[in-house]
Amino acid sequence: MKIGFIGLGIMGKPMVKNLLKAGHEVVAFDIIKECVDEAVAAGAVAASSSKAVAEECELVITMLPNSPHVKAVILGENGVLEGAKPGTVIVDMSSIAPLASQQVEKECARKDVKLIDAPVSGGEPKAIDGTLSIMVGGDKSVFENVKDILLCMGASAVHCGDIGAGNTTKLANQIVVALNIAAVAEAFTLSKKAGVDPNLVFDAIKGGLAGSTVMNAKVPMMIDNNFKPGFKVDFHIKDLNNALETGHETGSPLPLTAAVMEMLQTLHADGFGQDDHSALAKYYSKLSGVTIA
Repeated sequence: MKIGFIGLGIMGKPMVKNLLKAGHEVVAFDIIKECVDEAVAAGAVAASSSKAVAEECELVITMLPNSPHVKAVILGENGVLEGAKPGTVIVDMSSIAPLASQQVEKECARKDVKLIDAPVSGGEPKAIDGTLSIMVGGDKSVFENVKDILLCMGASAVHCGDIGAGNTTKLANQIVVALNIAAVAEAFTLSKKAGVDPNLVFDAIKGGLAGSTVMNAKVPMMIDNNFKPGFKVDFHIKDLNNALETGHETGSPLPLTAAVMEMLQTLHADGFGQDDHSALAKYYSKLSGVTIA
């Protein structure tokens, strides 16, 4: 199948490569030429704009930083809707505010274009190996029609409800991940401060109730002092901001989310916004005077 793909960043590039490996044709666009060149080298065809992508493809996937970018790419000048034919399906895999997904879907529906929101979890490693968790909101029949394509990029794809439900689910995911990383950083800072080897603490507790995918992924990075981004601090700030706004809109209190948001904002202010979110260990290092490494 010929698939349009817009947004070739840390996540988008490996996702495109997995679509190509699965035998699909991919027409790709990004505002950064080097990203397009990498996709072309892997076998994709370059397009000159988001509009041009939609003119060639009846299925368009977007993977963009935040709500304003999605609105601009889909609804803006030279955007997807300018090139889309009636019946075109847009799968927005960006992590954005649920309300924004609902707003974009309404504009698409005016032109008989279908949009579902399908954000992902797993970061760059799972994008590379094609085992992302994909959470979907929107018309269930549209989801069923594209599910096999989603599973070229992910290990699971779950329909969570109406439009925006995918992004609501992703916000819940991001809250759990952020609080888990903060808890891990706090606990392992305690062990280091108390003179107990963090490697031994990790080995002792990872198989128990405290063990988690987050712990297994992030503690080795903290111990190695390796904060090369799989998911950047600044991106997690964006997600928690969307979570807090959604919490305010729905009357759902998020006090722990707000606390970790302030930790991440401190990291950003200290110049660590482009680090992996495991850099929450640096926040605790600043407070305690020791590093987990």
